[in-house]
Amino acid sequence: MRYFLHIGYNGNNYRGWQKLPGIISIQQVIETTLSRILNEPVSIVGCGRTDAQVHASQFFFHFDISEELNFDLLFRLNKCLPHDITVYDVIRMEGLPHARFDAIQRSYDYYIHTQKDPYLIGLSSFYPLSNIDLIKMGEAVSLLTNYNDYRCFCKSPLKYEHTICNVSQAQLFSDIHHTRLRFHISSNRFLSGMIRIIVGKLLEIGNGTLSVTDFEQYLKTKVTPKIIIPVYPQGLYLSKVTYPYLDLPNSSVFGKLLQSQVELPV
Repeated sequence: MRYFLHIGYNGNNYRGWQKLPGIISIQQVIETTLSRILNEPVSIVGCGRTDAQVHASQFFFHFDISEELNFDLLFRLNKCLPHDITVYDVIRMEGLPHARFDAIQRSYDYYIHTQKDPYLIGLSSFYPLSNIDLIKMGEAVSLLTNYNDYRCFCKSPLKYEHTICNVSQAQLFSDIHHTRLRFHISSNRFLSGMIRIIVGKLLEIGNGTLSVTDFEQYLKTKVTPKIIIPVYPQGLYLSKVTYPYLDLPNSSVFGKLLQSQVELPV
């Protein structure tokens, strides 16, 4: 019997989603907690892999058990899991749908603040930039949906069979004071480091060290830049995962915390 769990987490204290020897991961903490509650070994399969210190305001995983649950797993898990992992829904599924392979679209948001703010530590990335050119950054963002090969913005392109990503949406937002930025992107798949590399290049455009033309040239030629500096992980959130049979709204808590001022598209 298969269950999907809809969760969210703050990734600051973890070395990412994936369970690996010698590290503390989201997957390992959840598997250990589930196994203790169900009194049997449990393996879970996530909808993807987030890197160290990356957050998720929406994430799904599935697991199988032989008998239908006869108690409130939602309550029990939230009581036993650490404070930085929360469970929103426990969903009994028909058949054997797959949390990773069945996902048809994923969306990410990357948050930046340009003025020092102690209340955003670990939730948004601080880049002390002034006179940033949001117009040119927005022009570069608008180019992303025109291309589908993102080899140039991947840390390890050779490990993939192909580097095609069908980006369906890309947009840049700013508060009215231009001190809070949010980059939003949706695609059927993402490559290793892709979003943080793109945002790094957008910041270079914003501070005048990279032109929009050169940015597009990378996409056209598929040539990886000589220097790649991914932005900090703490500003990145997996914010939406969509399935053909499951399309739930994500928790708006993270967004409301970080979008406390009027947010406008660039």
